[in-house]
Amino acid sequence: MALVGRKMEKLETVKAEIESTCSVKISLHSCDIREEDRVKETIADILVAHGKIDHLINNAGGQFPSPLNMISGKGFETVVRNNLTGGFLVAREVFNQHMMLQLGKKDMSITNIIADMWNGMPGMGHSGAARAGMLNFSETAANEWAPVRVNAVAPGFIASSGMDTYPEPMKQTIMQLDKTIPLQRLGLEAEVSGALVFLCSPAASFISGSCIRIDGAAPNARRIWPVGTGKANPAFNSFHLGGVPEVIQRRDAERASKKGN
Repeated sequence: MALVGRKMEKLETVKAEIESTCSVKISLHSCDIREEDRVKETIADILVAHGKIDHLINNAGGQFPSPLNMISGKGFETVVRNNLTGGFLVAREVFNQHMMLQLGKKDMSITNIIADMWNGMPGMGHSGAARAGMLNFSETAANEWAPVRVNAVAPGFIASSGMDTYPEPMKQTIMQLDKTIPLQRLGLEAEVSGALVFLCSPAASFISGSCIRIDGAAPNARRIWPVGTGKANPAFNSFHLGGVPEVIQRRDAERASKKGN
């Protein structure tokens, strides 16, 4: 396993978490995926360390909430480079440096993480544009790079620690998100990782050029119809290292208090 990110300290933390649960060879690589030459060097380093790359999970991303008319050209470009261009560079180098040389010899896959950007992404238009581009890239690469399987996974509102990094106005919105989802709850990290493991497995050997939505049917909700039945389905929670974001704990405490009164 190779972990890639900009900050080595964070990579060390993730490595320690993984090693606490299983025995696997892990290499760490500091890289800003927006820098083309550094991406080339990093993929080469991974191949030296492991000798192969069978599956790539393109999981880098980052954005900030803002209405479209307030996003500067620099801000828009920064998000696109992080959420689209960087992922393309990594996928291209993995294909060129290794996968292209192994075509037809074994099952290989690239999975790109996008987002719930269906019907637009108000408040994060820069990220929505980049994620839509990544979906189209995935569909194109599934044709050009076959038999390497290329797919996308689009998480919706997932309860993760990232929710605690947003400003208070956004947190107030987060606390009401479950009411906008037909399944009446937020997703869990394990429900995303489960789809990723499936796409890397032989069970998905005939799946390519597709996108798996993990969003509780949020894009299917309509203003002219009630959102679901008001009941939530049981969540799949197999990730023992995951935790409940503080903003969700706060939401639950406030709802419990109102119910008690």
